[in-house]
Amino acid sequence: MLSDAKDDAGAPLVVHPPVSTPPPAPQDAKIAAALGHITPAEIEANIAKLVTFRNRNTLSSMETDLPPGTGVTAAAAWIESQLQAYSAECGGCLEVKHDTFTEPAQSGARARITRPTTITNVYAILPGSDPAQAARRILVTGHYDSRATDVMDTHGLAPGANDDASGVAVSLACAHALSHAYASGLKLPATLVFAAVAGEEQGLNGSAHLARLAKSEGWQLEAVLNNDIVGGNTTPGDTLQDKSAVRVFSESIPLNATPEETKTLLRLGYESDSPSRELSRAIADIARTYQHAFGPVRETAKPDFHPVQEFRLDRFLRGGDHSSFNLEGFPAVRFTEWREDFNHQHQNVRTENGVEYGDLLKFVDLAYVARVARLNAATMATLAAAPPAPVSAQVVVKDLDNNSTLQWKPGDGAPAGTQYEIVWRPLAAPDWTNAQPVPPADDHDGQWSITLPISKDNVLFGIRAVDAAGHRSPAVVPFPAR
Repeated sequence: MLSDAKDDAGAPLVVHPPVSTPPPAPQDAKIAAALGHITPAEIEANIAKLVTFRNRNTLSSMETDLPPGTGVTAAAAWIESQLQAYSAECGGCLEVKHDTFTEPAQSGARARITRPTTITNVYAILPGSDPAQAARRILVTGHYDSRATDVMDTHGLAPGANDDASGVAVSLACAHALSHAYASGLKLPATLVFAAVAGEEQGLNGSAHLARLAKSEGWQLEAVLNNDIVGGNTTPGDTLQDKSAVRVFSESIPLNATPEETKTLLRLGYESDSPSRELSRAIADIARTYQHAFGPVRETAKPDFHPVQEFRLDRFLRGGDHSSFNLEGFPAVRFTEWREDFNHQHQNVRTENGVEYGDLLKFVDLAYVARVARLNAATMATLAAAPPAPVSAQVVVKDLDNNSTLQWKPGDGAPAGTQYEIVWRPLAAPDWTNAQPVPPADDHDGQWSITLPISKDNVLFGIRAVDAAGHRSPAVVPFPAR
């Protein structure tokens, strides 16, 4: 173990880390090539097709008088056919499935499902290439249901181009690009899941069922990327939209934490270090690596496209499908455009007093959606390529001293040659400011350890796994141990 190393005087070896901002990881050429397969033209074709179903209200699955080829059931069948087509292109590499269930009627004045309703989630699985790591899963999703002003309206025009055909287009683009990359030789150790869920507008019903399914089937979901309203709304005259930024919302205290766990996290100052928050930081790190692969932002004086970490579960008065996975204990985040236009969400299509309402395709910035999709695909591929995150991470607190001893074990299935990196930040900093590679050693006895001349009282530590190519896992924070 590294903690067994001694200096010439027989004292434990202390590693003195440099103080520097962590540099981005090197690009993986195969991942970068996969991102180039995501185009605005494909995004447009998929959103335009979803719009043709006219009204994708979840409740329309129970209607018998819809025009042929319209409604949520027809939309689900088309999404499944797209995933099947992608699978055919890659020699059957995708396992396409649907999760169909009956949501019971709700009661109360605000009930949004008033009779038993059939809901279908559609998803495709790209199995991991390493049998020791294939149980690990990374999932991307968007919701394909739409709504008009009246959330119970199953017949009026509800195109839902931005909310949330844009998110479904991201999921489909990731499936197409990464399955194509698989056929071209990109083999990722962990498994990828590409999903489209329904029931979001009626109460997150589809995602809640899929999350419970994942829990019951023992999915090792390490990351859930929920894309909801990622169309880069383009309203004439709006000067406050920022096409260089996409918001990434993440929970602080895990939604499934017990009261005692919550007290512990608050006592340690770990309220901003949930697995979802560390996923958010990993996304920001990956974005720095693949920034030039996302495509230019053509607006004057705008920086390169980048995620903005939003340290909040979601927006005020709103909710999203990521929270369904959070409730089941899975790390999950939400991607959303920088500035929403509520005239183009949850509105009947109409013009009043010169103002155009409705969620129409013409207000979607297709290049922006493509950039969001590339960020999602880069995140999925990087996390699937990286070794599993360390487990049993601890910071030793048995003595009052100004050093910090960290110890951990490799995650299940960690391949030979996995290395580790210590990251840290001042208590008031939102993201990691420093990184220190852990020196390699020949024999760890299943345990890694390192001592740093940094006071554990002044910083927050994280430990992440790294492979020889530089793919990094999300960091995990060490808990006190005596």
